[in-house]
Amino acid sequence: MRIGILSDTHQPLDQKTIWDEIHVAFAGVDLILHSGDIVSRKILDQLQVIAPVLAARGNHDFDWDDERMEDVQWVEAEGRRIGMTHAIEPEDRPIEVLRDLYFAGQPIDIMISGDSHIERMDYRDGVLQINPGSPTLPHHQSTRLGSVALLEIEGDRLEARIIRLGEHAGKPNPCREFHFTPETGVVRLG
Repeated sequence: MRIGILSDTHQPLDQKTIWDEIHVAFAGVDLILHSGDIVSRKILDQLQVIAPVLAARGNHDFDWDDERMEDVQWVEAEGRRIGMTHAIEPEDRPIEVLRDLYFAGQPIDIMISGDSHIERMDYRDGVLQINPGSPTLPHHQSTRLGSVALLEIEGDRLEARIIRLGEHAGKPNPCREFHFTPETGVVRLG
């Protein structure tokens, strides 16, 4: 199963569609998880063209509702339990504390969040944490291409990546790339 992960799209009003780079990054995914601050239902609709979408409600998503959105989303994939919510800052608190505060103490294998606009990947206490950053407003800078994440699960194989999407209108992309496998752990690529 291939899962595309993004957060904090904050789509500018003058931009009618998501950038093509997101379509390219998510080509062939089975599911898309959006961890909040979607801002507009049209983003979920545009992502739905690529693959089915589930979303966590962000702090900018309270003036509208959608059947694809919950405060916390749970997904079972190949025997792994994925939990997704919008904000868990600070993300470096003990896994047990994060699990109790944001996931009702439930067992979790992969913890997805957003809100910070800063990409992060960590593997602690048997839990893979993924914050994909923002594809459109990375590091809270001006509108430009940022980052998304890909998660691949096939039987016992688990692999995750945070991907830089490129540059936009000559604006450098400040995002870092990460790669995870259980054999190598989390490796920062850039």
